[in-house]
Amino acid sequence: MIPLSNYLIVGALLFCLGTAGVFLNRKNLIILLMCVELMLLAVNMNFVAFSHYLGDAAGQVFVFFILTVAAAESAIGLAILVVLFRNRGSINVADIDSLKG
Repeated sequence: MIPLSNYLIVGALLFCLGTAGVFLNRKNLIILLMCVELMLLAVNMNFVAFSHYLGDAAGQVFVFFILTVAAAESAIGLAILVVLFRNRGSINVADIDSLKG
């Protein structure tokens, strides 16, 4: 059986990787969204690990609802990205701050 600490270490590494991706890449909006999703999935993995460790299914149910909301968030984010690309011709983050009105 794999100990809880291994799951927590992998979750922390994934979260740090997502955080580093957000801070290192400030130009491409798709990569920023993917890094935020990676951070969210790392947190969900920790929820599932603690839920299994404690023998309670509440954490797994909570992860199910989080993933449902994350799927809707991703769909809305990609729809906004497509509209932005159609209007601006670029997905550069520096172009987004020029939106007014």
